[in-house]
Amino acid sequence: MDSRTGLPVVGMVGGGQLARMTHQAAISLGQSLRVLALTPDDGAALVAADVQYGDHTDLAALRTFAKGCEVVTFDHEHVPTEHIRALAGEGVKLFPPADALVHAQDKQVMRERLGTLGAPNPRWRPVASPTDLVTFGDEVGWPVVLKAARGGYDGRGVWPATDPASATDLAQTLLAGGTKLIVEERVTLRRELAVQVARSPFGQVAVYPVVETVQRDGICVEVLAPAPGLAEDLAVAAQQLAIDLATALGVVGLLAVELFEVADSAVPGGSRLVVNELAMRPHNSGHWTIEGARTSQFEQHLRAVLDYPMGDTSLTAPVVVMANVLGGQPGGMSVDERLHHLFAAEPTARVHLYGKQVRPGRKIGHVTVLGDDLDEVRARAARAARWLRDGTPEE
Repeated sequence: MDSRTGLPVVGMVGGGQLARMTHQAAISLGQSLRVLALTPDDGAALVAADVQYGDHTDLAALRTFAKGCEVVTFDHEHVPTEHIRALAGEGVKLFPPADALVHAQDKQVMRERLGTLGAPNPRWRPVASPTDLVTFGDEVGWPVVLKAARGGYDGRGVWPATDPASATDLAQTLLAGGTKLIVEERVTLRRELAVQVARSPFGQVAVYPVVETVQRDGICVEVLAPAPGLAEDLAVAAQQLAIDLATALGVVGLLAVELFEVADSAVPGGSRLVVNELAMRPHNSGHWTIEGARTSQFEQHLRAVLDYPMGDTSLTAPVVVMANVLGGQPGGMSVDERLHHLFAAEPTARVHLYGKQVRPGRKIGHVTVLGDDLDEVRARAARAARWLRDGTPEE
């Protein structure tokens, strides 16, 4: 407990934008959020009052950080699993626990467990040699998708393999570098969806509406809430799948389930769901909830890890669109000037900047727009994001 407030101290390992926005939620709840950052320039380190510096792979730094925390949670999945187990063995309360988080850290572990649970997997196989990759591609058909089992995100750690010759060269290079690999069939998808659920140690769950995520070059550029045109039975199935996975895996905190919507050959014109990836933390697909839901994903995550009752997940408007702001080319007007123009053009747009140095293609913030008409709201959100990226409303 924080002696000044009488309320818990929550530790969050990682100082990026997720910790930054969790800090905002902690303020309104009266919580004290302690952040383990790498550098003073990390997004959360720029705003949080209680910041410690250290590497998330350093067990000694993690031990020091955890002292005095009611609970420790994460803004990324990169803390070594063995460190989480060691801290738990020493009495530190960590959510999600290691046995759950490993399913978001290791895609092979995730695929194996999803298979035992009967969850919808694409066809896949671990790759210990180039022969494993080529044999799989010959069985399911080329192209296939090669993935790093650990460490990939935002399109990193994913490689299309189009034919046996190029696949052999690619696998040899990656395996020689020590990369643990799996291969998956390349599904023909209609679109990508995501659903988030929060679960408390008591076992209470709260699930958000299913959203559509729009990807470009492996990076999410837009989230549409709720997912437009999604059949009610499929939306309910996605929400139930998220609840079932959170329960079966023992998740505490937020679970984001990234999904592919694919054609269902058994039902003419029908769709089915395939699990793409899992994340056990606040997630880019849920940033819309800050303004667009009664309880933001960041507040919900805090509620969950502290075993507070869950908040209302309903939307605050019929349509919510979140557009990521990606870094543009250097030069031109400053971000401050761009904000002036954006607010003049789109006064209802809500802006969240992460305090990051601008690099082309890097997520430096997001904007959220609410309304009644999907096409109009989507266009306004895209225009706002372009203002912040390029200083212009036009492509």
